[in-house]
This record gives sequence, C-alpha cells and structure tokens, in this order.
Amino acid sequence: MDPREERGLQIASKAKLLREGDRWFVPSQSGRGMNDGYYIVNPDISNPHCNCSDHETHHVKCKHIFAVEFTIQWASDQNGGHNTLTQTRPIQKTYRQVWPAYNAAQTQEKDQFQSLLHSLCKGIGGPSQKMGRPRLSLEDMIFSAAFKVYSTISARRFMSDLRDAQSKGYITKVPCYNSIFNYFEDEMLTPYLKMLIEESSLPLQAIESDFAVDSSGFSSSRFVQWVQAKHHDPKLLEWRDWVKVHLMCGVKTNIVTAVEITDRFAGDSPQFKPLVDKTAQNFVMQEVSADKAYLSAKNLKTVLDHAAMPYIPFKANSDPASKSKNPVWRRMYHYYSYNQSWFMQQYHKRSNVESTFSMIKAKFGDGLRSRTKTAQVNEALCKILCHNLCCLIQSMFELKIEAKFWEEDSLAITT
Repeated sequence: MDPREERGLQIASKAKLLREGDRWFVPSQSGRGMNDGYYIVNPDISNPHCNCSDHETHHVKCKHIFAVEFTIQWASDQNGGHNTLTQTRPIQKTYRQVWPAYNAAQTQEKDQFQSLLHSLCKGIGGPSQKMGRPRLSLEDMIFSAAFKVYSTISARRFMSDLRDAQSKGYITKVPCYNSIFNYFEDEMLTPYLKMLIEESSLPLQAIESDFAVDSSGFSSSRFVQWVQAKHHDPKLLEWRDWVKVHLMCGVKTNIVTAVEITDRFAGDSPQFKPLVDKTAQNFVMQEVSADKAYLSAKNLKTVLDHAAMPYIPFKANSDPASKSKNPVWRRMYHYYSYNQSWFMQQYHKRSNVESTFSMIKAKFGDGLRSRTKTAQVNEALCKILCHNLCCLIQSMFELKIEAKFWEEDSLAITT
C-alpha cells in the first residue's frame, strides 16, 4: 500500500470527516489546515482535487483524498434503519526470518570468516623484493589487519586470536602488533583492500541486480557520532576529523560492490559515476537508486548507458526547460512527474543502503582508531571488507551460495 494511502486510511478510521454537497472537509493531522484546520477535498472520480500543498505540488492523490475515498468505500447497509459501516484494515507486509539458517550463520561466523578471508588473501600476490630484509608476507598482513578490525579489540589483546589463526594455518607467522599499525599507514595497502572488496562481492553476481548509492561519515573520535554532527550540531564538523565513505550496495543482501573514500567536505555527486562503472564491470544492473544529492544529467546518463533504470527523485525546483538541450534530463523529468507512485515504490529500495551503513557501524564501530589519514582510509576499507564477508556467510546459509574466489580469468594486482 502506498504511504499516502496508509495515512489516508488512518485519518478515515480515527477522524471525523464533514461533508457539504460535493465537498468534504478533512481534518489536518498537524492542525495546520487552510480552513480552520481542515482541507477541502472534491472526490471527483475523473479529477479528484485537494487544496493541500502535497496534491497541488505533485499532482497525485494525497492522504486527504484517500481518506475521503476510504470513507465513501465503507459501504452503508440499511439494517432496520441503522447504518452499518464495514471497515477494511490494511495487512502489514512482513518478511519471514529463516531462523535455522540465521542461527547457523551467526554461530559459525567467526570460523567461516577466517576461512573466507584466508581464501581471499591467497589471490593477492605480493610486491617483488630484491634487496633489504625480508618483508612480512602481504597475505598475512592483510589477513591480520582485516581480522583485527573484525575483532573490534585493541591490537595487543588481539594477538591471541592471531596465534590461534596461525595454529589453523591461516597465516605463516604471527606479526608484531606494531607491524599491523605500520601496514595500516602504508598507501600500498589501499588498492589491495579495494580489490578484495570487489572480489568478495562476486559470489553474489546471480543474486543482485538492483543497487543503491549513498555516503556516510566515520569519525576519528569515539565521542562524537556522525549523525549528531550532521543533524544536530554542524559546528562539530569543524572540530572533528571525518572520513567520508561512498559506496554502492545490492539491495537484497547488502553486499558492497564498489567503494570510494574521500575527505569530509567532498561532494556526493562526483563519486556516483565511478561507483556505477565499477559495479557494472561485475554485475548486470537493472535499477540504481540514489537520493536527490546525486541528481544530475551526467549521473542519469551513466546509469542508462549501462542499460539500467535510474531512480533518483527530482528536486522541487527542478525545471526541464533549464536543461532543454539535454534529452536525458527532460525525459527522466517527465517520467518522474507522470509516474510518481511507481517511481517512489522503486526508489524506496534506496533505504537498503542506509541499512548497510547501519550494519557496518553497529558491528564494527562508527569510529576509526587510526590517527593518520592513510591509516583511516585503510581501516574504513577493512570495515567494508569484513561486512562483505559477513553478508557472504549469511548468504551461504540462507541462499546456499558457494563462495569461490579468484577464478582462472581473474587477475590479481602485482607490483
């Protein structure tokens, strides 16, 4: 049921609607109606009208029109001179949780995580070395760095987990905790982590076809949350350092398919194209959802060029005449204007990217412990990688997905 329709049903079931000829007076839920707290509705079948701003702006059925239609729909039967109203209640859509699969995934997650991370790290190769002291194995260091972020504990207390991983054959040598910090601060680690994030999403190629894009911040301090700085105290953005994570995820499993990390003042829209292009290399896209911050003719065309449908709502001041030279903008504007109900139903899938960020921050923390910018970027990428492996483990148990990495046609980064 459309959200406006649901709110109209609430008004019709709780409020008293007044009728005067062909006009209906619907009480305002906020008490700010134009006529003594009422909105005037003419429920003409061919052209229903309401004087509220929602109907006059978007030219769709508002909640007040739906309230009148529900009131009329509730048939009045004559029984002994008494009117009987039959009310229909909406059925709330629920999603069944497969508890056996969920419980199995959660109870075995840590073991499966180490096994998958080890398989993933085996394909990265490593830089060649001809002089100097032998370096620590890059596979072992990336495994240790990602596993440390997964544990959410300090590096010193994490050493017992690394010794256990060595006994299971996941790493060849237990590194010093300071070595983990040093590798976090190495710029060479960044492209490898991005590659592993991309590779970890590939087992779900057959599952994901609809995607969503958004960004969120990860603070370098545990005492301030991003949502507080963004919505409650903007001055905090000047007092704290932030890393901004832009990502694209599948809306079914929340797997991250592409990620870009910028400083706190970077805009969202310029990151849209690289995220879509990277995802299109590995997935067959059908839909891409994003909020109004990503609205531009270039971004709309980027999605269409990959044979997918962009669901990016237009702003209130959007005018097709201002971009009349761009046919993509004009056509998408008219499609949005004349199909708003359907458009918003598809656009609602964008909420899954909010769930993705919530999952990452709830499980691996919403702050970064590293001090330098490079280390913060690598730590944030490790959080994304850990999230992908957890989503993959859940899919293995629920969807019976077999996780295989580094097929023969895949190439690892070598230096």
